[in-house]
Amino acid sequence: MKPEFDYGDRVRVTRNVRDDGTYPGKDVGDLLVRRGSIGTVIEIGTFLQDQIIYTVHFLEIDRIIGCRQEEVIGADDEWNPSRYESREKVVAGRSFAIDGEVVVPKGTIGEIIKVLRDMPGGVHYHVSFPTKFLCIPESSLEPLPPGVEAPAAVTSGEEEES
Repeated sequence: MKPEFDYGDRVRVTRNVRDDGTYPGKDVGDLLVRRGSIGTVIEIGTFLQDQIIYTVHFLEIDRIIGCRQEEVIGADDEWNPSRYESREKVVAGRSFAIDGEVVVPKGTIGEIIKVLRDMPGGVHYHVSFPTKFLCIPESSLEPLPPGVEAPAAVTSGEEEES
């Protein structure tokens, strides 16, 4: 187990870092540092003797966060930014069909489950819609308009009768 980075190295976080309950003044799950942010390593340590943890100062937001080695890359390494992040609600910018049958109509609200940065043609997302789970290119999604609330998650394709 050897650190890839040293004190003073600039690093980029590759995924959103959320509060796990240890950050003062924040609630569990609050976003602390957005994916793609760049900071400086100010300390190197370990967790449970098998994980390297870098203490990184993100100067732009003046926040110091502990990041696991697999969460950071060199600040100058290739980076493909995404418009959306995991857990964000989005809107289908067009209808999606399988075998000619529309399975997700345009305007349907979905939730980003995973960001796929290395797909041919650019960033794609695994999106959970109420009736289907699809891989969608970034250009086919739109942000949830301000003030619009996403419906509660649908766990199956069937609706309850009232």
